[in-house]
Amino acid sequence: MRIFKITKKIEAVCRSENTRYGFRHLAELQRDGWKEIATAKCCYYNRTWERYEFESVLEGLLGNSEGVLSPYELKAFKRCIKNGLDNDPGIKRLKTISMVASLGDIFGKDQKQKNDWKSRMLKAGLEGKGLIMPDDWDQLSEDDKEKRLNGAIEQLN
Repeated sequence: MRIFKITKKIEAVCRSENTRYGFRHLAELQRDGWKEIATAKCCYYNRTWERYEFESVLEGLLGNSEGVLSPYELKAFKRCIKNGLDNDPGIKRLKTISMVASLGDIFGKDQKQKNDWKSRMLKAGLEGKGLIMPDDWDQLSEDDKEKRLNGAIEQLN
């Protein structure tokens, strides 16, 4: 389940359910956290081709809610759908880790210090959450470390 905040009073509550032939995304537009305004669903057989999870069902929900939302609320809903990933706290966290790690290029006096900073910041932000440093990390050249670290930082953006 995921909640998309549209305005202070309006939010879209999305969830996924398994079906006999695949799965479906369900969305409910709520006012004040409980009053149902509109609903939508999208059915899938194997996977979606969305920029982020629930994008298609949110588009359907927008269409189903055009008569019940004010022009301001509709505009806010459209902005929420457009910026879907940017509203995700997990994505914001990854971008923050990326930015802090990139500061190694400013703080480091030489390539080794820059690489050490970047690897420390990535480890601090991502340790236990998918970051696995190679076993031979200490034997790599500073150029190879720089390429790999910059690639990881780029992926976080």
